[in-house]
Amino acid sequence: MTTTASTLLDEIVRAHGPALLAYTTRLTGGDRHRAEDVVQETWLRAWRNLTRLTDDQGSVRGWLKRVAHNIAVDQHRARAARPAEVEMPATDPTATPERADEVVDRLFVADVLRALPTAHRATLAEVYLADRSTAAAAVALQVPVGTVKSRVHNALRTLRTTVPALEAA
Repeated sequence: MTTTASTLLDEIVRAHGPALLAYTTRLTGGDRHRAEDVVQETWLRAWRNLTRLTDDQGSVRGWLKRVAHNIAVDQHRARAARPAEVEMPATDPTATPERADEVVDRLFVADVLRALPTAHRATLAEVYLADRSTAAAAVALQVPVGTVKSRVHNALRTLRTTVPALEAA
């Protein structure tokens, strides 16, 4: 196109641009970004059909509004036809957590605890697994508080000598 065509489009944009943007903003439910996309596509089509945009062939603003309306409807239909976009979580939702180490640890702890005398094992279960104070464990086990303290001490000492990795604990 020549310079006069570019000048003609500039005049049309100046004359109808603000009204077209306001119209498309209403068409898109107030979404300014979508409205600007519609207006931009309308200007591209106006450039391609510049010879038809004269007042003697009909209302220029009417043509622009009709084209903008059609573009907005097409975009709305395209968005409705495809599924909504969702963000993927940072971790893979299909991945299952690794349980092998947990199973091995549980089996190891169960074997180590079985090596303790029954009274010591029951005392550790009350204090650590049931999360009871020594006084509450004494009530549950029906023994004096001092007995609970000595059983916990002796059980942990036995575990430290049995399992070298527990010495650091």
